[in-house]
Amino acid sequence: MGSGANDSVIRKKVYESAINNTLKNNFSIMVKEVEKLVEKWKSFPDAQHTPLCAHLLGLAMKTVTQLALGEHFREDAAVISFRKNHDTIWSEIGKGYLDGTLEKSSSRKVHYERALSEMESVLLSVVKERKIQKKQTVFVDTLLQSSLTEQQIVEDCMVFTLAGCVITTNLCAFALHFLSTSPEVQDKLYRELQDVLGSDPVSFDKIPQLKYCQQVLNETVRTAKLTPVAARLQELDGKVDQHIIPKETLVIYALGVVLQDSDTWSTPCRFDPDRFEEEFARKSFSLLGFSGSQTCPDLRFAYTVATVLLSTLLRQLKLHKLEGQVMDIRSELVSTPKDESWITVSKRS
Repeated sequence: MGSGANDSVIRKKVYESAINNTLKNNFSIMVKEVEKLVEKWKSFPDAQHTPLCAHLLGLAMKTVTQLALGEHFREDAAVISFRKNHDTIWSEIGKGYLDGTLEKSSSRKVHYERALSEMESVLLSVVKERKIQKKQTVFVDTLLQSSLTEQQIVEDCMVFTLAGCVITTNLCAFALHFLSTSPEVQDKLYRELQDVLGSDPVSFDKIPQLKYCQQVLNETVRTAKLTPVAARLQELDGKVDQHIIPKETLVIYALGVVLQDSDTWSTPCRFDPDRFEEEFARKSFSLLGFSGSQTCPDLRFAYTVATVLLSTLLRQLKLHKLEGQVMDIRSELVSTPKDESWITVSKRS
């Protein structure tokens, strides 16, 4: 974003703090949106096919926009309008920039730039409105308390809403898909939820106690290669073998390769949350930036939404796979199912 390494570190800390405050202050909003979705699924006949990606994108969009930008996005019309531009921008970021085709298509570029301009206008309007109201509850409010410029706040709101929606949608979709194909994992997670939560709703302070749920989400990220690439600005001069990495070089990490490396993970294509009972697996995952202080803030947000979803959904419904369905994965900036993924659900007795 045009700043040096020190400025980037400071800005990253503000961004992380904003997400942490948002999760604590607005946890009840997540629970409410998840409960709406679960009630909808409970009304379905047992044999009805449920489209994971479509429903979970709706959940992610409603959750992220409210927690990032405030109560204006409680209204479906505001979310639908925002989603139109979001989808256009992300599709080009995820593909058009990577393969160079955006620059070769004037019509696509015009469409993309129009969507970008409209989203920036909406975000700027929200920033100005929240600044006047001086509220301190959602993501943008924390940014407004910092020394960031108005333009930087708009940029960070755009990053959160774009990446947050996509990562949350696909983490939840892959998790439910894998659970539908693994009844034994689903049952083990259900038992943990009953032991820790009983009949009470999930709460923010109970999430750290859901150890197996964390293992399920870790294994979802690993198996699906949810974030196949990562980038980090080199803060100091570095060296790999004989290669010098100068300070402020952007370093790309091929996470998708490492997450499927058979030297690190036994039977890497198998969905097996139990592997994260081993210290070696947890440490390997942590070193890749998926836990501890290095965790991507947007992924941490997605983990929280996914935990609320699993803890609410699985205590009321069972997930079932569709026979013959194979999920192929498309890897871009965030891995997604190539096609819609379908499951069926049935009520727990």
